[in-house]
Amino acid sequence: MTVAKSSRIPFNKRLQQDSVRVAGKTIFINPFLYWKRFDENTDRWLREPGQMGGEQIESNRTRFYPELDWALLSKEEILIKDAAIEMFLKTLELIGTFHPELNAGQMLEVERKMSITKKEAFEKWVKKSFAKRNRLQMIEKNRFQRERFLRNWSEWITLEATHQAFFPFIVIIFVSLFMGWSAGISKNSCAPFFDSNNSSFIN
Repeated sequence: MTVAKSSRIPFNKRLQQDSVRVAGKTIFINPFLYWKRFDENTDRWLREPGQMGGEQIESNRTRFYPELDWALLSKEEILIKDAAIEMFLKTLELIGTFHPELNAGQMLEVERKMSITKKEAFEKWVKKSFAKRNRLQMIEKNRFQRERFLRNWSEWITLEATHQAFFPFIVIIFVSLFMGWSAGISKNSCAPFFDSNNSSFIN
């Protein structure tokens, strides 16, 4: 009983952070708790930053980050917080879609709770999303460069000019190998042979 109770406490606490009670109903403010009701396009739209226009995001900066002076932020910080604002807007759109009965005042209550509790979570999720995107882009870039190198190499090898340029070098290599082998054979054949008896007789 003690173990079951202690395991329920963190879950209940997370559920409280991810939801808000409005008009007697529990409204999830974590957009990924609606994933069972997503189609593939909606899931991609939610998970991929950059689906909304820059003007739409910039016009909502003071709405979700009224405490910030954006002129003092670095480019990386602006990128992360703009993507977090996009998550706020997408989540509100999802909530409005799945709970059309909520009026403007109730949606404002949902937004207020979300702005207080989800900033850090959204920014952390955005950072992971960017890191994953950069990793996939690097893998794709390396794969493209490798394929381009192999393609250029194979095309260069098949050129007639390449064959003509390499033919003299191939002949020189074979001639050098043959001369070295011949010199080794002739040196071995001319070497004197003394048995042990002759060597002892000289001494």
